[in-house]
Formats: sequence, C-alpha cells, structure tokens
Amino acid sequence: MDKKNEKFYESWFYKWVVDNRFVSSLVILILTFLALYLLTRISFIFTALAGFLTVIMLPIVISVLLYYLLKPIVNFVEKHLPINRVMAISLVYLVIVGLLIWGGASFFPMLQEQIMSFINNLPHYIKSVERQVNQVIADNRFEAIRPQLEDWVNNYSSKAIGYAENFSKNIVSWAGDFASAVTRVAIAIIMMPFIVFYLLRDSDKLKGSILKTFPVKWRKPLSRILSDVNTQWQGYVQGQVTVAIVVGIMFSILFSLIDLRYAVALGILAGVLNLIPYLGSFLAMLPAIILGLVAGPWMLIKVLIVFAVEQTIEGRFVSPLVLGTKLSIHPIMILFILLASGSVFGVWGVLLGIPVYSALKVVVKEIFDWYRDFSGLYNEESEQERAK
Repeated sequence: MDKKNEKFYESWFYKWVVDNRFVSSLVILILTFLALYLLTRISFIFTALAGFLTVIMLPIVISVLLYYLLKPIVNFVEKHLPINRVMAISLVYLVIVGLLIWGGASFFPMLQEQIMSFINNLPHYIKSVERQVNQVIADNRFEAIRPQLEDWVNNYSSKAIGYAENFSKNIVSWAGDFASAVTRVAIAIIMMPFIVFYLLRDSDKLKGSILKTFPVKWRKPLSRILSDVNTQWQGYVQGQVTVAIVVGIMFSILFSLIDLRYAVALGILAGVLNLIPYLGSFLAMLPAIILGLVAGPWMLIKVLIVFAVEQTIEGRFVSPLVLGTKLSIHPIMILFILLASGSVFGVWGVLLGIPVYSALKVVVKEIFDWYRDFSGLYNEESEQERAK
C-alpha cells in the first residue's frame, strides 16, 4: 500500500463515512431524496422534454429493435458470402423490401379484413356472451345469489357494450388521429432505415467513440457497463421477438385447427402481445374467449385447451431454449416493473420498462462493486490487514 492510499485509509472521512455502513447508507438515502426533490422542482423542464421525446421515441426504439434483430443476420451473411459488410447490409435490406411487398400484396389484405370484421362485430359478440351468461344464471342452482349475479352481469355487460360500440364508431376518427401522428413523425420514420444502416455498419466503432469522451480512468468500468448493457438488450430483444414469432405461429395454427374465426389475426395479436413478458399471453386470451363463448361451450373448451397446450409448450420448451436466464430477473420483479412502469409511462413504460431496468441494474452493480472494493466494508481480509 503506497503512502497516499495509507493516508486516505487513516483519514476521518474514510473511518466515519466510507468505512461506516450506517453513515454510508444515510448519505445515500439523503442524496436520493435530495435528487427526487430537485426533480420535482424542475418538472417543467421534463414537460417540454416529453413533447420532444414523443416525436423521436418511436423511430429510435424501432431503430434499436431492428438493429439487434438484423445484426446476427448481417454477421451471418458477411461471414458466409464473399462480400463486405456494406454489401451484406444492402442484401438484407433488399430481402426485407421483397418480403414487405409480398406481404402487402397477399397477406395484409386478409389480415385487415379479419381485424375490421372483428371490430365491427364486437358489440354483437359481447351481447351474445351476455345472453349465454344470463341463461346460466337462470339455472335453479343459482337461485340464492341470482339478484347479485344479474346486477353484476348487467353492470359490466353494459359497460363492455358501451366501450365496444364507442370503439367501433370511433375507429375512423382514431385512424385519422393515428394518420396525423404518423405524418408528424414521417421524416423521422423515413430516416429510420438510414439510422439502422449506420448502426449495423459502425456499431463496433461506436463503443470506442463513446469511451474517448471520458477520462482514461473511467474507461475500463464504462466499457464493462456498455458491454453488459449491450449483451442484456441484445439477448432480451432477440429472445422476446423470437418467442413472439413462435407464439404467433403456434396460435395461428392451433386456432385454425379448431376452426376459430379470425385465427390468423388472433395469432398475430397473441404474438405481438407476447412482447410483454408474462402478461401478453393472458391478454391475448380475452378476444379468443369471447369468440369461443359466442360459438358455443364446445368451442370455448377447445379455446381453453389451445391456451393450455400453448402455455405448456412455451413455458417448458420455447422460453427456456430461447431466453434462458439472459436477464437474471425474477418473474415477480418483472411483473412489478411492468405494473409500475406501465402505470407511470403508459404503453412506452410497458415496452421499455424491462430493458431500462436491466440497464440500471448493470450500472448499480458496477457502482456497488466499486464501492465494495473501495470501502473495504465487505472484505474481511482487507479489514484484518488494515487492523494489523
């Protein structure tokens, strides 16, 4: 140990602050509350910032998503074909454009027809479910609690019918609002392929460029943080999208086998919702169960069997093989993050809550590791050596 470090370890600051768990925890707590207080005092800044982020958030998120999805494909093409990286990226872009043209000509019209038909018939489906529930309540076995059940059914069915009718009536105006929103960010979305292109081409240089802006002594820990965050995000995006595609295909096939209406649309909806961990598949159950009730009890049983089969395959085989333990986050914590971030930030919170949490977890772990080594509070051998 050199004289400089020895002098620091003998100072009052180290003994009473750094090397004292109670004081260290108290300082961290005070600084946390102070930061929260300052954030509340300058909240007007975030209001203006939120408007700016609303415009740029969509192209940035989609660009990063596409980057993580296309990077392994570009690497594979570059490795197995005698072409450079720019040509590999261009070839992948051409394939994507071809798939979009094919989908727009043959697949998207059918999907649009199924979605619009389901939306237009949704009030009818809910009324049909209400009639079937009332028939069940009319059974003599429910005589004692029939008034309570009827009030409950009438209350919730009227609300559901109202929501469905408003949804069906306002779909055109909502489409117009969506179109105007798309127009506002059209330039950013047009720039998105160029952003993805430069990310794919220069991603290996990006880390070094970022590190050069920081002092030399910070570069090693920052390099670890950037590498770990990149690994976490890459595993999460690629894993979730792969599982979502598999789930969408499974539901489409299984719903088609039992002759459920809108099988393809429901399968795609289930795949998209599956991007929300743990909650997505259960949200996808709602429209399928409504259609099952409308078609009759036997169809409802088949729909429930389909969900049981899909959940078994996804939980036992697909998710463990694809995702594994990439994020090392407990399922209870994932649900808590989704509920908290969704209630505060809405849809963006649900979609980005897990990636943001995983990045913060990496940063906090790096800070804690530094503090653990620096303070010596968690190293008994170091304490014994200094005591000697």
